Amino acid sequence: MDVPTLTAAYEILRSPLDGVLAQLSATLAPVVPHLGAAELSTHCAHSPFKTAGDAVGGLTPADLAPLLAAGVPGEPWQGTARLAGRPRPVLAVTSDATARRSLLVLLREDGSAPAEPDGLALAQALWDLVTAHLDRFAVEAMPGALARSRTAADTRARVIAELTTSHAAAVSGVLSVLRSRNLDDAAARAAATDLAASALLEIRSVRQRDRAVAEESARAAFGRLADELRTVFRHHPARLELGPPDSDLSLPADLAHSARAIVRALLPVVLDQEGVSRVHVGWRLTGHELLATVRDDGPGALAACAVGAGTVRDRLDVLGGRIELETVPGWGTTVTAAMPLATPDAPAGAARPLATLGERETEVLRHLALGHRNRHIAGELHISESTVKFHVANILGKLGVASRGEAAALFHAAA
Repeated sequence: MDVPTLTAAYEILRSPLDGVLAQLSATLAPVVPHLGAAELSTHCAHSPFKTAGDAVGGLTPADLAPLLAAGVPGEPWQGTARLAGRPRPVLAVTSDATARRSLLVLLREDGSAPAEPDGLALAQALWDLVTAHLDRFAVEAMPGALARSRTAADTRARVIAELTTSHAAAVSGVLSVLRSRNLDDAAARAAATDLAASALLEIRSVRQRDRAVAEESARAAFGRLADELRTVFRHHPARLELGPPDSDLSLPADLAHSARAIVRALLPVVLDQEGVSRVHVGWRLTGHELLATVRDDGPGALAACAVGAGTVRDRLDVLGGRIELETVPGWGTTVTAAMPLATPDAPAGAARPLATLGERETEVLRHLALGHRNRHIAGELHISESTVKFHVANILGKLGVASRGEAAALFHAAA
């Protein structure tokens, strides 16, 4: 990439998470003119479907699902796809920069000339970069991003369930009337019945599509962890033993990401002990929990503060989980991270919302609470105004508020 392209990539990646797609669209507009953009990112548990621009009204994840399934990573596709009920010219870019593919769709004007090879190459390169960047937040399952993901994913699931139930009940009612032989005009009744039946099938498939994007099967999720651990143990003297779950229940993607991140965080602590020759990593599903265990044959002298420190504790707080430690001197230690399969009614972080902010974000929020404007904050912290705007956007997103005043009120309430 040349310097202008690298600068453009920098501006995209430094955007607030909910503004990345819009910035990417603006960057690509000069080389691939388009009216709007949409993405379907299977690594993003809280909002896998996003749009930018005025021309994306009526677009749904169901419209993009066939393009994601048919897409070939590294080979952008130009053509016509049926979106929001009508044919639309599009450029579809698929990335496999992560374990689960992601899709970028640019909606183009009717009659647009095909994009040039340089434009296609830039779109692919930037989408790969964005996908890898965003995937890091999910893979590492950092507490702030995890809290937002957990809340939004739960809200989306409830809305989908409510809408699906409501629409299915309505269509089922219409279908029962249409099937009645007391109505006249058999041909019209038959045609209407077919339409209603098709609508009912489509409604029932909405939840399945959402699950395909926002959930992972337990065995597949553990398989990804196993691949990562084999790499870690390839040159380590200790032997790795794996205990995959005996259930193929679907797990929320954020829970699967968190379980893998917690195990990865526990391993260095376990392997740092003297005399460890064998480590067993296993997952087990109960009726309401995922139990991730790391068991060693070391001296059995690990302290609870060593295994429950830092982001391990913070992640479990967000999930409403807990960590358990069982030590047998001379025989080894078993560490168990227990994570509820359902979102807790009141996340542990809710009582201390500022805990999700980073050090710099807390400094910026302190200035906001004093009524300072961006220019003043930039001068006080020796950063640019655009960096201040970036931090403010992150603060509002993490705290779940819509304005600087609301964020300031939370700061004063927590003080």
